[in-house]
Amino acid sequence: MNKAPNSSSFTHKRLMAAVASLAIAGAIGFGAVTTGTAPVLADAVHVQAPQVPSFADVVERVSPAVVSVKVKAKVQSTSDDGGFGMFQGPDGLPDNPQLREFFRQFRGFGDQGGQRNSRRQHRDHRDDQPRPVAQGSGFFVSEDGYVVTNNHVVDEGTAFTVVMNDGKELDAKLVGTDPRTDLALLKVNSDQKFTYVAFGDDSKARVGDWVVAVGNPFGLGGTVTAGIISARGRDIGAGPYDDFIQIDASVNRGNSGGPTFNLSGEVIGINTAIFSPSGGNVGIAFDIPANTAKEVIGDLMKNGSVKRGWLGVEIQPVTADIAESLGLKSQNGALVANAQSDGPAKKAGIVAGDVITQVDGKDVASPRELARLIAAEAPGKAVELSVWRNGQTKTFSIDLGKLPNTDKQASSGDQQQENEAAPSSLADFGLTVTPSDDGKGLVVTDVDPDSAASDRNIQAGDVITSVNSTEVNSPQDVDKAIAAASKAGRKSVLVQLTHGDNNRFVALPIAEG
Repeated sequence: MNKAPNSSSFTHKRLMAAVASLAIAGAIGFGAVTTGTAPVLADAVHVQAPQVPSFADVVERVSPAVVSVKVKAKVQSTSDDGGFGMFQGPDGLPDNPQLREFFRQFRGFGDQGGQRNSRRQHRDHRDDQPRPVAQGSGFFVSEDGYVVTNNHVVDEGTAFTVVMNDGKELDAKLVGTDPRTDLALLKVNSDQKFTYVAFGDDSKARVGDWVVAVGNPFGLGGTVTAGIISARGRDIGAGPYDDFIQIDASVNRGNSGGPTFNLSGEVIGINTAIFSPSGGNVGIAFDIPANTAKEVIGDLMKNGSVKRGWLGVEIQPVTADIAESLGLKSQNGALVANAQSDGPAKKAGIVAGDVITQVDGKDVASPRELARLIAAEAPGKAVELSVWRNGQTKTFSIDLGKLPNTDKQASSGDQQQENEAAPSSLADFGLTVTPSDDGKGLVVTDVDPDSAASDRNIQAGDVITSVNSTEVNSPQDVDKAIAAASKAGRKSVLVQLTHGDNNRFVALPIAEG
């Protein structure tokens, strides 16, 4: 006879089965397995990217050497443009091709409104009261307090203050300036030893290298920007020694005189100009090369001025037409437009029409290169010039003079020479000429607007003094010179022109004659 099941035992078995079922269900729900290991999670996103270089170490080391420069003057010299020394637009520019390219020198109050407030505050002051006129940047180049900045920052200033990166202000005196390279040197009146930086060798800097600019844009001292070297050897029409480094680091008004560093903390350039249709940064700035600054600052520190060699010539580029007319194989060299009567070159025998091709064996690529080579030599030094004249090379030894303090400016008068004599026509060139009053040269009385002469900007009132280095006093002289050039196989002739004190050369194509 079968026994009935024990009720308590039966209930216990059912409970155990239920618990087991829940445990299995829970394990399945949480995705676990009965291996006893921890859950496996997916990895967070991580990208192996190239590391961008940091400029923090460079900035930390050089920043104490960079300062702001405040300038005061007894006479308010700024205009309503905010005192930046900038041209504000193409319509207001002088008739100069370089300036019409919008290249702008800049100096800087950081805030035009701040200057207007300053004017109101000083309106009732006496005229001999020093007033704020400019604020730029600078940097120490010696532990005893020599500070480099731009000439256009300190120009016309009578009182100078250097503001350290910690806000401390120190009086400074002006040691010397060099307007031709836009450099100036100040000396802080203090016994303190300063953190200073050194000039590097900018010739080793390459296009594409990283650079760091530190300065005082818009009065915001200690501002750091970074970029690359965009180009070398830029000529922006600022002066005869243009050889700027172009950078794309953000540079604005107030950065004038501030340093540009390489990643070794060496100064490779000094901010001096920007290209800006708007007045603000557009990524094109120009630096004075360190090698140029090193020489100039050394002279200023030693003598308070810069002494340069002087040749005493007016020069112009050798164009393709001019090179062909003279029988030159290339456009290298500098064409002498005029040898000044009191200059060393004229005394040594250099004449208008010569092409200077070498200085002490160094090739002269352009007039700018000649200017730099001569300026780098000391007054009184004897240099050897290689000159192309009448189809052959001649050599001259010249004792350089001292470059005058002010550049001699050619007269811009428009006095037109007149002559009652009946004009003769050089119609093949589009020119009508007549003998001059003194019998020297031919006066241009009319220019065909569709002629080669007009294309080369020959104007009525110009005086033709020579053709291919041969003096001409009559139309027949011109004909003979052209015939000789044509017989020699030349396609153009070199015509020397004067107008007032100006002297220049143009090449006229014989093929159009």
